[in-house]
Amino acid sequence: MIGGKLHGMDAKDHLRHYLDEARKVLLWKLDGLSEYDVRRPLTPTGTNLLGLVKHSAGVDAGYFGEVFGRPFPEPMPWMSETAETNADMWATTDESRADLIALYHRVWEHSNATIAALALDAIGQVPWWGADSEVTLHQILIHVTAETNRHAGHADIVRELIDGVAGTRANGVNLPAADREWWSAYHARLEEAAQAAR
Repeated sequence: MIGGKLHGMDAKDHLRHYLDEARKVLLWKLDGLSEYDVRRPLTPTGTNLLGLVKHSAGVDAGYFGEVFGRPFPEPMPWMSETAETNADMWATTDESRADLIALYHRVWEHSNATIAALALDAIGQVPWWGADSEVTLHQILIHVTAETNRHAGHADIVRELIDGVAGTRANGVNLPAADREWWSAYHARLEEAAQAAR
């Protein structure tokens, strides 16, 4: 880092860039799938693509809204203390994919306005953290980026289970350039090694 700049961006813009990239990946994982596939639970704990987007909208709105006295103006009843357990982790039949994606975009815009308006050392309070509730915008940028990337990773695995699409970008450049036959042989080799380790 030279003079507070990192590749032409200041530190705050650099942090926001990585958060925006994680948000884009999370939404991209829904592209081209049916309503059923974006909602279907594919782990024993019910992890599903649209639920990850709904949850991330609530997390983003809370941390960049309420925490810094800039509450997101739309109600999110699934994030309230009285909400049903895990209500933020799945979409009801009344919640369309288009509506939840649009909501996430509005949250994203609101959050980025908070990021733009405040200094990295701006102080906020996270009421749901208890005793260690005082934070800076810098801390929250890192926290939400880490959480969004974690959920983008969940989405990557769920999407791969649905139709085999994997990677962090539509062109999959972060994966080896290989066809299904190569991946099938690779999978078999790993299974063989795992069986041998038993």
